[in-house]
Amino acid sequence: MNAVPVLLYHSVSDDPPNWLAPYTVPPHAFRAQLDRLQDAGLSVVPLARLVAALHGGPPLPARCAVLTFDDGYADFYWTVAPILSDRGLPATVYLTTGAIHAPGALPGGSLLPPTPMLNWRQVATLDALGLEIGGHSRTHLPLDTARPDRLRQEVADSKHELEDALGHPATAFAYPHGYHSPAVRRETARAGWTSAAAVGNALSSPADDPLRICRLMVMRTTPARTFEDWTHLRATRTGPLRDSAATLGWRAYRRLRARLGRPTGGPPSR
Repeated sequence: MNAVPVLLYHSVSDDPPNWLAPYTVPPHAFRAQLDRLQDAGLSVVPLARLVAALHGGPPLPARCAVLTFDDGYADFYWTVAPILSDRGLPATVYLTTGAIHAPGALPGGSLLPPTPMLNWRQVATLDALGLEIGGHSRTHLPLDTARPDRLRQEVADSKHELEDALGHPATAFAYPHGYHSPAVRRETARAGWTSAAAVGNALSSPADDPLRICRLMVMRTTPARTFEDWTHLRATRTGPLRDSAATLGWRAYRRLRARLGRPTGGPPSR
């Protein structure tokens, strides 16, 4: 198994809200990026195949990529899923379960700002189409600053809620904001998730940790040259990654702010 670009998308839309715009890729750009994957000779495989390989199972094809989408925005149903279906491509969408709502209702159980989110009927349809539905916590809380009881709720309760809705096990998790820690990873494994995606802005590899899979975040401003480098497995880091001094310091600062009741946001960690 060679290095694998695991691509992280959020929204694919021509008209996102301002707060989401930096993390949104227009549909024409998304199609062009899928074309670049094909032109580079990369086959898109399900995340489950990567996870199986990381757990010692069958190796992946020599050149492949994985598509993942965080949060659960409504445009995944209306825009992304049809594009993937037309091309026969698999993907995993990680849901913030508190933001997913009944048809006709409004989302209100998450920390995400107001924006159209998937409803449970759409989630069931995506599941029936063969797209993998994963978990992304209940409220999108930065998990590495959460107290133990809240951490368990975010990680375990979201799994139960997701499985109750799907009627079958859900095994793939992604850390909100990419934030995790040894305690978060232990709780993730204890809850029964068999994989967890981080960020890292690095390629995954045969030595990657299944509970901190490296991903490459695709932004609105991601240059075409950078994306091309990713498809040719160059000009980027390769997992597994270890926490840097800067990451540890940033985590300690955010924990202090959270304890004081003044949580802060910031760039994703590994």
